[in-house]
Amino acid sequence: MKNYDEKFMRLAIEKAMQGAKKGQTPFGACIVKGNKVIACSHNLVWKNTDITAHAEITAIRLACKRLKKVDLSGCVIYSTCEPCPMCFAACHWARISRIVFGCAIKDAKRYGFNELRVSNLKLKQLAKNKIKLNPAVLVKENIELFDFWKKQASPRVY
Repeated sequence: MKNYDEKFMRLAIEKAMQGAKKGQTPFGACIVKGNKVIACSHNLVWKNTDITAHAEITAIRLACKRLKKVDLSGCVIYSTCEPCPMCFAACHWARISRIVFGCAIKDAKRYGFNELRVSNLKLKQLAKNKIKLNPAVLVKENIELFDFWKKQASPRVY
């Protein structure tokens, strides 16, 4: 499973880098079912002028459209950063089976993002959710996304 986790996390990282190069914030997400990529997206908040257009949300929207259903049971989401509470809730409602993420909410906060410091583990406990959490996958590579983004001419923070 580790090799697959790294493979699909690298896709999320690639997508996040594409977005960061276009002026978006450095977040990416990839949704997989049965080792097949269903959807991959980066943050679209600035492009869409939509504060809810986080990478995980946009990937979930794409996956639901492609699978023609709102129940994403059996799917795994790979996120470059620990999902915020909104994105975790979307994963919960979509019945995503597993969340694999790179860096933590505290890392995003360190780069100036207005994150709510509520971990996915805490949210899982509060919701009595069975979703599996796999943190800290390719952390160094995910932090490098933040470093790249920070070096851009005028990075925006939300």
